[in-house]
Amino acid sequence: MEQRDAVFQEDFNPTFLFTWKGIRTVDEKGYHKHEHLELCYIQSGRGRHKLSGRIYETREGDLILINAGESHQSMVSGGEGPMVEFYVGFTDIRMEGLAPNHLPMPEGGPVLHTSGEMKMKLSRLCIYMEAEKEMCRLGRYFMMKTYAIQMILLFVRAQEQPSRQGALGQCSFESVNRKYLVEKIMDFLEEHFSEKISLDQIAGNMYLSPFYISKIFKAETGDTPIHYLIDIRLEKARELLVSAPALSVQEVAARVGYDDAYHFSKLFKKKFGIAPSAVRKSEEE
Repeated sequence: MEQRDAVFQEDFNPTFLFTWKGIRTVDEKGYHKHEHLELCYIQSGRGRHKLSGRIYETREGDLILINAGESHQSMVSGGEGPMVEFYVGFTDIRMEGLAPNHLPMPEGGPVLHTSGEMKMKLSRLCIYMEAEKEMCRLGRYFMMKTYAIQMILLFVRAQEQPSRQGALGQCSFESVNRKYLVEKIMDFLEEHFSEKISLDQIAGNMYLSPFYISKIFKAETGDTPIHYLIDIRLEKARELLVSAPALSVQEVAARVGYDDAYHFSKLFKKKFGIAPSAVRKSEEE
């Protein structure tokens, strides 16, 4: 007979209450609390969350635990809003050793930083729940409840073992499959594109050889890590050229990781067929 999960006091069947998605442009009014439990996933942007008297910096990919009775407030002042939040509410949750409507707190506090596969799964669950909410099809509540329970279980599973994702230079990726490793490399490049990055640094950060890193990345994506990094930088640069007209080409280059504006301009023109300085002119015409 299959052994039941010891962590749950009884059959796991929480009551799903609601989902709420919003774009936070101003601080939430009032420092408040609820009798139910909430999970808040940051879909984009950066902000701050005040939880039980302490302020946490939050960003895209963070999953925030708000246990029943915990005072909380969402804020963008001092952060980099706007911030898109996706809330899911539950009640009737019981776990061994915890008060009703409480989930175990991560070691670092109520904010769980996610990336890679975990981040993708949480993003998809939010999209699925939002789609079900809008379509109003038969069984909508139960479909949304199914996705919401998956979110709870992903949160609990993330605490079964220490996270492999640490600070820069403190990652361990031994015994992982190739696709997972490539996802981690891509996440690393997306998060650190503005920094000085070399193939040796990526490989050393993952305790693997530069040759192996390059080989598996090209096999899975058809491109090298460095070319992938260049594409990220140039796409970010094109966005900055349009969204921040006050920045010079040299300042844009520096923001995406290039000290040499001439080298940056050559790469940019090779990729897009137009000089960085000409991008703004074409937008204005």
